[in-house]
Amino acid sequence: MSSRKTLANALRALSMDAVQKAKSGHPGAPMGMADIAEVLWRDFLNHNPNNPSWADRDRFVLSNGHGSMLIYSLLHLSGYDL
Repeated sequence: MSSRKTLANALRALSMDAVQKAKSGHPGAPMGMADIAEVLWRDFLNHNPNNPSWADRDRFVLSNGHGSMLIYSLLHLSGYDL
């Protein structure tokens, strides 16, 4: 399995686990968007978990609240201190 698919599957697993643990939320958006998010996060967005206040970092805005667990999973796997 490619590292891209492994990361996308890790995003799915983390998101599902978090929704289940919280007993709230919707896992559908993170499940469906994991592959797209992985490519955007890894190949297109400029960010640095060691400097999260970097003024020139790119911003990723996900307008549907149902997908927030995807963002949390991305941040966690990227090394951001949540």
